[in-house]
Amino acid sequence: MKADPTHQRTLLDVAELDSRAAQLRHQRAHLPELAEIAALETERTELTDQVRDARIVVDDLTVEQSRADREVEQVRTRRERDRNRMDTGQITNPKDLERMQHELVSLERRITTLEDAELEVMEKLEEAQQVLDGLGIRAEDIDARLAELVTARDEKRTGIDASLDEVAAARGPATEGMPEDLMALYERLREQKGIGAALLRARQCGGCNMTLDASELARIRSADADEVIRCEECQRILVRTDESGL
Repeated sequence: MKADPTHQRTLLDVAELDSRAAQLRHQRAHLPELAEIAALETERTELTDQVRDARIVVDDLTVEQSRADREVEQVRTRRERDRNRMDTGQITNPKDLERMQHELVSLERRITTLEDAELEVMEKLEEAQQVLDGLGIRAEDIDARLAELVTARDEKRTGIDASLDEVAAARGPATEGMPEDLMALYERLREQKGIGAALLRARQCGGCNMTLDASELARIRSADADEVIRCEECQRILVRTDESGL
């Protein structure tokens, strides 16, 4: 392939712009905030499930405590009613009095049992509520941190996008008037290797950093100025300048 040496040198400017754009895109895709955002979003999803389960436990224990409270209150009411009947002389039959006294003893034991069960439920409910509250605090912390990270990510993306726009704006004029066949080759190589053209400097390929041997240098030295040279190792377009050491 033949191409004017000026156009070949222009490829270096295009390659530099493309390399800059690739660096910017890589930077945009690997912002330090992204990994932390992903980790926190995963934790937040897991935390949502934990909060749901913890709330179910709290709700169930709340219902259980309400039931225990009602049972204790019912037995206490019955005890007070029986005591009142005895204290006001409503029961005069000795056998009925004896039976009532035994019943009061049974009611006291029942109240003690129910109060112990009630206390146990209250303790479980308190522990469950603490777990739920702790999960809620952690969720709030994650949400706040995520908001900070998203803001930082978006600000950096905006800056990178602006730089990409500048590179794109500069690339248009740089490629204007370039031979179609030369640009087609360059674009194909860029797609394959990331860099389509490189400077031959001090006998070294700027693409793969291989130092060319004497025979290859002799071949390049003898080639016409408009001959498009390819690196023997990486196949990129090698652009010759005064820095090539030929």
